[in-house]
Amino acid sequence: MASLSSPDSSRSLQAQVKELINLLPTLQHKKWVERSLATLLDIAREEIDRLDWKILSASLQDMQRAFYTFYPYRYVRKVTIFGSARTAPDRSEYLMALEFARRMTQLGFMVITGAGGGIMQAGNEGAGATRSFGLNIQLPFEHETNPYIQGDPKLIDFKYFFTRKLFFLKESDAIALFPGGFGTQDEAFETLTLVQTGKYGPAPLVLIDSPGGDYWQDWDAYIRKHLLGRDLISPEDTGLYTITDDLDVACDAITNFYRVYHSSRYVDKQLVLRLRCELQDAAVEQLNAEFSDILVEGRIVKSAALPKELGDETADLPRLVLYFNRRDVGRLYQLIRQINQLGCDVPESAHPEQK
Repeated sequence: MASLSSPDSSRSLQAQVKELINLLPTLQHKKWVERSLATLLDIAREEIDRLDWKILSASLQDMQRAFYTFYPYRYVRKVTIFGSARTAPDRSEYLMALEFARRMTQLGFMVITGAGGGIMQAGNEGAGATRSFGLNIQLPFEHETNPYIQGDPKLIDFKYFFTRKLFFLKESDAIALFPGGFGTQDEAFETLTLVQTGKYGPAPLVLIDSPGGDYWQDWDAYIRKHLLGRDLISPEDTGLYTITDDLDVACDAITNFYRVYHSSRYVDKQLVLRLRCELQDAAVEQLNAEFSDILVEGRIVKSAALPKELGDETADLPRLVLYFNRRDVGRLYQLIRQINQLGCDVPESAHPEQK
């Protein structure tokens, strides 16, 4: 009998995979299903440990649960709230997180938290179970599901931190951070790392203090002294986040980000910025004059949906297309802010929370 690693066995398995795929009804994403199954077969042909298979299986189950839970809400914008699990309900940070979550849901957004206590509980309490998600993970201490999301179908249990963190960002159109410990710092720096490297966003990142608080101001001072001061980040990178102790400013930073800008994607080597309304020619000329330094070739031009986007749900939106250098992400955020300032007046009925 041929082994899994033999050429004959490999060809036979691949043929069986194709046959199985052809039997699946209304398979919309056949290419990616086939690629995923082929990857599993490639792993099966190699010698890996039992623990490796357990990790692979459990992580796939984590993702399966999350995919299913988020899918019905894929067109609603969401904001993830990070912060300490230890913040007591009578603390000003807790009350601000509760009010922030309430305001964001009133603006049409949904809220995602880690489902635990402290700031996470405040987020679920302020949003209410119908407008919030909980991404739970079991820890030996400090992490019991808070009563405001417990038992809700939008509570997702994760085995691994890495799959849980994937969905915090994958499903979020904005990130809000309140004061916290190592975990919150990790989430802040990981989000900024993924933003800076183009693996997340563009999306607004808001760091919220209690009135008169200095937690994030001191954090920002460290960033400017030890990272910017040593040329370890670009000056524009400090514009990737907004620090405030005013909830009006925090909410405006998120909603204004999507005033004209809608979303983006890469099509081949071109960055496509989808807009909620078309810019005037004079505005595009101004953008070219101010942001030519981030282009590797050509100009920023107006466009309809590109051929590869025609099946996309956003195909009717106007676009700006550019050859972005993929390095100066801080400048890209400045470009988006300028688009939102130069852009047309969007009708009030066109809600920014709808993707």
